Amino acid sequence: MQSEIESTAEALRALSNPKRLAIVHWLADPTKHFPPQRDGDLVADGVCVGFITKKIKLSQPAVTEHMQVLAAANLVTSKKIKNWVFYKLDKDPGAALLRDLSDALVDTSTITTK
Repeated sequence: MQSEIESTAEALRALSNPKRLAIVHWLADPTKHFPPQRDGDLVADGVCVGFITKKIKLSQPAVTEHMQVLAAANLVTSKKIKNWVFYKLDKDPGAALLRDLSDALVDTSTITTK
């Protein structure tokens, strides 16, 4: 099992790529950034990899690789519907990432109050 510091570092590495950061930004508000889908609800099921591929203007294998990096960092989850894979943000990864980062950077035992 990864420590909080290791998982935070992995998430930060994943987000250090501008393409992945853009994808996470879009997935944070899918109804604003993607058109309605025939299969799957944008919010409940996630965004079809085909829509992500079209929006980011990369090949599907490249997008899949980016999504695998984000999934390994526990930032997104995937769901297969018919022949397509749908991605959505994991349960509020930003809040968890910030909390873990804060915990890693701030040792509260050294803080004194006056």
